[in-house]
Amino acid sequence: MARVTGIGGVFFKSEDPIKLRKWYEEILGIQADEYGKTFLWNSTEPPNVGSTVWAPFKQQTTYFEPSQKQFMINFRVDNLHELVKELQEKGEEILAPIIEESYGKFAHIVDPEGNKVELWEPVDHVMNDLVNEEVSK
Repeated sequence: MARVTGIGGVFFKSEDPIKLRKWYEEILGIQADEYGKTFLWNSTEPPNVGSTVWAPFKQQTTYFEPSQKQFMINFRVDNLHELVKELQEKGEEILAPIIEESYGKFAHIVDPEGNKVELWEPVDHVMNDLVNEEVSK
C-alpha cells in the first residue's frame, strides 16, 4: 500500500509575499527566494533525507483552486501512481492527471472540508542538489 511519508510543504496566500518573506528573514532568519524556503531533514526511514518547503503565494493565486482556502498542505508520498490508483478505488476524485517534473510527481485531491491537498512523490537527490546550490551561493 502506498502511503504518506511526511509533510512536503506548507503553502499559504499572502497579500504581499515579498514583504512577508522579508519579515520572516529579518525576524526569524528564514532566507527564502521567490519559491519559498526548502528545509532539509534526516529520517530513520528511507530515503533518510528529505525536504519540506515553506512558501507564501500571491493572494490572487489560482494554484489552490478549486479550494477557496488560504492554504494548501503538500504531503510527501512513497508511490504516487499506486496511491492515486488506491484513492480512485475508494471513490476519491483526482483533480487532474499526474504532473511529472524533474523534482517529482504531483497529484491533487480535495478533502471533505474543501481543502486542496497536494500529493508529491519527490526526487530527493534533485531537491538536495537545489538546496545545496542555494547554500553555496
